[in-house]
Amino acid sequence: MINLMYVLLLAMLALNVSSDVLKGFRLVGDSLQRTTTNADKENRDIYDDFAAQMKLNPEKIKPWYDKALSVRQMSDSLYNFAEQMKWAIAREADGAEGKPDALKNQEDLEAASHVMLAPVNGKGERLFEGINAYRDFILQFITDQRQRAIISSDLSTVVPKNDNTLLGKNWQQYMFEDMPAVAAITMLSKLQSDIRKAENQVLHTLRANIDLKDIRVNELNAYVAAERTTLMPGEVFNSKIFMAAVDTTQRPQIFVNGRQISSSGSYSFTAGAPGEYSFSGYILMPNATGEIIRRNFIQKYNVIAPPSGATVAADLMNVLYAGFNNPVSVSASGISGDKVHLSMKGGSLTAQGKGKYIARPAAVGQDVTFTVTGEVNGKQTTMGSYTFKVRRLPDPTAYLALGDTRFKGGRLTKAAILGVGGLNAAIDDGLLDIEFRVQSFECVFAGRMGELRVERSAGSRFSDNQRELMRQLRNGSRFYIRGVVAAGPDGTTRTLPQALEVIIN
Repeated sequence: MINLMYVLLLAMLALNVSSDVLKGFRLVGDSLQRTTTNADKENRDIYDDFAAQMKLNPEKIKPWYDKALSVRQMSDSLYNFAEQMKWAIAREADGAEGKPDALKNQEDLEAASHVMLAPVNGKGERLFEGINAYRDFILQFITDQRQRAIISSDLSTVVPKNDNTLLGKNWQQYMFEDMPAVAAITMLSKLQSDIRKAENQVLHTLRANIDLKDIRVNELNAYVAAERTTLMPGEVFNSKIFMAAVDTTQRPQIFVNGRQISSSGSYSFTAGAPGEYSFSGYILMPNATGEIIRRNFIQKYNVIAPPSGATVAADLMNVLYAGFNNPVSVSASGISGDKVHLSMKGGSLTAQGKGKYIARPAAVGQDVTFTVTGEVNGKQTTMGSYTFKVRRLPDPTAYLALGDTRFKGGRLTKAAILGVGGLNAAIDDGLLDIEFRVQSFECVFAGRMGELRVERSAGSRFSDNQRELMRQLRNGSRFYIRGVVAAGPDGTTRTLPQALEVIIN
């Protein structure tokens, strides 16, 4: 808790309490006051930010907000007790009008001893116990070993063992016995500064735990995912209506043809007579600032006659992706596969065998139309036309390949992470399994003094610097992989919003 500067000043005081030494303590006290004021302001700003976010999204923020409030309560309690001790020492030295920041009898050697070490009413033991309890409380929120060591040192109550003059003394005697009033008040100001600094470190840690797990998006779109867009009379139309890239803790309001449906987006109805139809609606969703965002949607579908109609099905969810080889199947009731043919408007189509094709749409947002023809009684007959929506391939997810396992964050041994060649990315949502090529990424490590160190890789493999920093990680420490840039088979390059967290186990 006492650094070298204070030890030197105390040694000088033991020889002679000169005016220069007393002035030195005043200067140190003023500097500590400015540091504490700045830290206190930053802490209040973080608390205000927590409170604002709590109003917007209580389900997500509440666990972290409650922890922040408990940290605030413990910090203020010990800080205020230290402030009371400063005033008590000042009044003991100067009388009832004494003030810590305007101390007159600065060299008084009895005031601190009386306030802190009096046999019955001395407050030193209570301060000793309060520091120990606060230190243990704060450390439960900190996992980084370097940060823990700094806080433990700042809030230490261990009496040095290498000074024979301290034999038999407890911490409060070591700190306050025969201590000039100005020195004792300065020590308490140093404690207050350490309290605000430890509080600040915990608040930044709590806020980072929210921010690093958030997926920030700058584009929201409404979609309809239909099981089938071509039906026969009496069949049930099933679909999911949703907004892309939404926070799972936020529930949207969905309206179809003026009527609100379930926030899950499940929507069904029974098809009627053959023909081309559509339905439309909109989705309401709050953003991070509480502003309500509205996105409109429209979905077309066809109802065809049952006897000799044809069916066209995209093998990937009845959705086609621009710039990608989409497998498509076609069939017609009562006609053999080698006599059924498919043509496409809005992209290119390549036959892959009986009833199988590869469709490659030209552009996102431009509908694709398939026309099915079949040979009936030696004549080519048009069996129907079918329109599909064209979308952009979803963003992939970054992962580390561990044998057959795709590691996407969590606990991992150091040996396992060092055994991985590099980073991969793929769409693997259970329906698609499409690999992307990683072009670059960043690893974020915490430095020795708590600062962030960012190392970049210009490819998919970990750089030498990244590997060296991984080797230095201890159990329980963590780093993050972010800023992943990956190229997809559709020719587009994406910067992934997710951060992959790795905790060394």
